[in-house]
Amino acid sequence: MKSYIKIYGPPISEALKALRKVALDFPEVCVMDTALEATLGISSYTSPGGLTGAGGGGGLGSVEMVMDHFGGLGEISKERCDTIISKSGESVGQFDFYYEWFQKPTVAQLESLIEKIDEALAPVGVKYTITTK
Repeated sequence: MKSYIKIYGPPISEALKALRKVALDFPEVCVMDTALEATLGISSYTSPGGLTGAGGGGGLGSVEMVMDHFGGLGEISKERCDTIISKSGESVGQFDFYYEWFQKPTVAQLESLIEKIDEALAPVGVKYTITTK
């Protein structure tokens, strides 16, 4: 199950950073967004045993690449580096970002995620919609 986010208005890149930061404190999910797709070369990225990214990673190893990408957002463990980026290989499509749930979320978990997104995006000044399916 995924919770897809569509962002309205600039600054999109700042909004994506804020949404990634939410995921650092929300261990029930992994993420994907338009910038990560481009950086990781999503079509050759998937791997059942961990990150292997073949595209766009600038030659960085899997965990090192994730640490580089998420490290500036806050403290991230090596274990979380292996689980924070979605390995489903699914594109974000018409959306800008998604949170992929490891297990079907409860209503309380969805509400908590929405609250965290609201808090994270308020200072950025963008509007968003969320669709969970």
